[in-house]
Amino acid sequence: MTRPALGLAVAAMLLAGCATIPPPQSAHLAAGEAQLRSCAEWYRDLDRAVDQAGVRDVAAYRVPGFPYLRLDRFTASFAPRAAKDPRARQVWLERARALDREARAVELSNLPRDALGALGVSAADAETRSASCAQTLSAQDLASQAARSALFEGAAVPDDYVGWQRVVGLYPLTAFPFSDGVARWQAEVVAGFRATHSGAPPEAPLQRYAPTRDAAMRGAQVAELLARAPRDPLGVPRFSPEELERLFATFAPVFEIETGAEFDLPGAPVWNGAPVVQIDTARPTVYRRLAFTRYGKDVLVQLVYTIWFTERPGEDILAGTIDGLTWRVTLASDGAPLVYDSIHPCGCFHQFFPTARVEATPAPEPLVEWAFVPRPAPRLAPGERIALRVATRTHYLKGLAAESQAAPATRLAAADEDALRALPLPGGGTRSIYGVDGLVAGSERPERALFWPMGIPSAGQMRQWGRHATAFVGRRHFDDADLIELRFRSTAQ
Repeated sequence: MTRPALGLAVAAMLLAGCATIPPPQSAHLAAGEAQLRSCAEWYRDLDRAVDQAGVRDVAAYRVPGFPYLRLDRFTASFAPRAAKDPRARQVWLERARALDREARAVELSNLPRDALGALGVSAADAETRSASCAQTLSAQDLASQAARSALFEGAAVPDDYVGWQRVVGLYPLTAFPFSDGVARWQAEVVAGFRATHSGAPPEAPLQRYAPTRDAAMRGAQVAELLARAPRDPLGVPRFSPEELERLFATFAPVFEIETGAEFDLPGAPVWNGAPVVQIDTARPTVYRRLAFTRYGKDVLVQLVYTIWFTERPGEDILAGTIDGLTWRVTLASDGAPLVYDSIHPCGCFHQFFPTARVEATPAPEPLVEWAFVPRPAPRLAPGERIALRVATRTHYLKGLAAESQAAPATRLAAADEDALRALPLPGGGTRSIYGVDGLVAGSERPERALFWPMGIPSAGQMRQWGRHATAFVGRRHFDDADLIELRFRSTAQ
């Protein structure tokens, strides 16, 4: 091949590669300025390596054309304000960059050594270069009105419903029988709560688990902590590690589990050489997450607690390997609980437990799953905490009670839920328990073959934070920024 022909071929290949990369990154790849072009190439090559290795982390949404920015639903909800207010924009961009840094640290940790070697960097060097290039590209993009417009036009996290499944599955028609099925399940749950609170004996011996409460606070201390917490221009509070530990300790629930066999023992996800993640029941652990939601003009703190089980046993379509339970506490601005809610890590079985400070709002449309309330939350006296009665086998919630902190319970170790994105491997290195689709491999359920017309990918399968669609009829996500605000209004006069 002649030199001119070779040059044309290389140019054609570059153009073909850029064709799948949206602006402004595609424009940076063809930029005359060497540093700008080099940074665009760095992100392109890094993303290719991550995708080829199958270690993409999907907790946050990658903003098209802006490889240094990612969004969760809470951050995305501030995009309209950030587009108009320069001060809010700066903080918003910092949050989006922090989400990308966090995800890239996970991806680099999980990237095989040979893939890093092919990039010619260590993981630490890759993080440093990504941080430097984020500054370079951000400065260029923010100076461009076209780039800013593209950014805010694309600053919305897609929902976790598959549109074509609902079209092919004739959702407007099939939603009716599915709604009937949801109503039957809700009636069973209400009956279960009623039986528990009427004194019905447990179906299996009770085993109680709780994290340490050594750092727990009284109500006035919580209010003081939230009042003095610094807030950014978006109203998001910041806490020191010690303050966050005290919040988690204060509102940690007791898990009172009907224990019939090992499948009812909470444990820790581990990689032990098996092709799919295992749950080590010798290490009872609760995984915690700090989250936020918007309620009127306020940003409210949410504390999320998750436990994992080896399986949901049985022969029905809901049974399968790996199961869990997630409990969330949404605090009012004064530090008192406002609403509790719960799901399983599949996003299934979403239930709300409002305090007396709020009341549920009516659903905007008939049939849609809106706010299922099996029972109001109990009132907590000073020194009391919530105990969750968990059913054997199904791991359904079947009761809530207020109880003294002094009641004995097996100690649950506490861990950051994000640790599951990069768990140690037996031979070295790390691996996420979640796949590039956000799902936990090996936790598939037979129900997915029946429930697919509702548009939820692999219904019943455990999934990553940020990927929890929680309604078969309608659309709802566990991390929707307005989830609580839309469904509960204040009863204060």
